[in-house]
Amino acid sequence: MAKSKFEYVKKFEENDVCLPNCWIVVRIDGRSFHRFSEDHCYSKPNDVRGLSLMNKCAEEVMQQFHDITISYGESDEYSFIFKRKTTQFSRRKSKLMTNIVSLFSSCFVFHWQKFFPDTKLQYPPMFDSRVAVYPALENIRDYLNWRQADCHINNLYNTCFWTLVNRGGLTTTEAEKKLKGTLSGDKNEMLFSEFGINYNEEPDSFKKGSVLIRELYEDEVVKKTKDGELTNETTKRTRSKVVLLHQDIIGNSFWKQHPNIL
Repeated sequence: MAKSKFEYVKKFEENDVCLPNCWIVVRIDGRSFHRFSEDHCYSKPNDVRGLSLMNKCAEEVMQQFHDITISYGESDEYSFIFKRKTTQFSRRKSKLMTNIVSLFSSCFVFHWQKFFPDTKLQYPPMFDSRVAVYPALENIRDYLNWRQADCHINNLYNTCFWTLVNRGGLTTTEAEKKLKGTLSGDKNEMLFSEFGINYNEEPDSFKKGSVLIRELYEDEVVKKTKDGELTNETTKRTRSKVVLLHQDIIGNSFWKQHPNIL
């Protein structure tokens, strides 16, 4: 870049490099998504189309940023965990945030019609983003535990709330009042005794959220000569693909099955 007398203004830029040797988490979250979901006729308490669209956007983010080792999503939010030694954008917080949220938002609009073929996008969605760094394995595990616990708590409440409204005939105010002060056991009992719903049988994609990881696999590639011509010989090549799971990540079983994620 050519130098000029105006270049001194770069000195005013904030040094926002994330701490070294730490996992970097970029979390995006829908802004005013309650109104957005109402305006676009989302099914309550869970809209499979909306969740599938979120998962598709997150998958494309992981395809673009290979240093993301695991992602976790629930409702209108997604967390992207960059590996501890990443040098992506020189670990600059602003660069990581803006690139992730802009790609996710554009993918959301780009793929909207595929997942909502009968619903016109009335206005652009908005997502905010934030960055946090975690120095210890215990910290990053607890972060993911926190988000999955949040998914369970919110989904149980929303399942009760919208069942009371849609099947119980209550207004939203009445449903909110009835659920005030109830514990998880109370909500489970209410669903089963009043509506015959066993919450444990609800889909794991609703209760546990979405986990995206990379899995390695081997494929065969035909060898070429120095001139680029195909031969009759093949060689095996190790590649990775992004896989969507709906599993418990709070316990140790998941991490024993996938020991290299973190």
